Amino acid sequence: MARGVMLMSGGIDSPVALHYLLRQGHEMIGVHMDNRPFTDDSPLEKVADHLTLLRERYHQPIPVYLVPHGTTQVTLMRNTDRHVGCVLCRRFMWRSAERIAEREGASFLATGEALGQVASQTLSNMRSATIAVRLPVVRPLIGFDKQEIEAVAKSIGTYAISTRPGVCCQAVPDKPATRSNLIQILREEERVDVDQIVDDCIRKATIL
Repeated sequence: MARGVMLMSGGIDSPVALHYLLRQGHEMIGVHMDNRPFTDDSPLEKVADHLTLLRERYHQPIPVYLVPHGTTQVTLMRNTDRHVGCVLCRRFMWRSAERIAEREGASFLATGEALGQVASQTLSNMRSATIAVRLPVVRPLIGFDKQEIEAVAKSIGTYAISTRPGVCCQAVPDKPATRSNLIQILREEERVDVDQIVDDCIRKATIL
């Protein structure tokens, strides 16, 4: 089996996706992009509790990196088109995850994305986001609907954790683009120092 890096948000989807990969025998490492101050402490607390539960279930250590992402959000909000903010945000998340995968000798990235559930998960937006990285991206839930994901979450015990009260990310634009043009995305990224942003995130990352 392979070693992979899983983006963990604290929501319903990512622990379910992680469950499927662990069940298949893959060795997984978590990455949580810390969006504070655009959210509260609850996403991190939920991720910690999800991983405690899944570690016990699968008898695997599942280390998790905490990567500061709030300053990246500030930079993007100040310098780029807000309508494509979610796609740009995801591109930086994937870059950080890939850098950690390279450090950890992992061969793939993974996410709890399911097609079409939110603005960042349309086909064009997912493509625009993941084209920023070279490693393959695995999406165990890509064809699931929300009810199916919630049913699995309840069966493995993560649903109650995911649905605890908390502040959703406040950096999401009022009208996020549901279709993105890669040329536009690349043009927007020219407004910021991509390598410096990712370098800073990885340098400040900690292992929980």
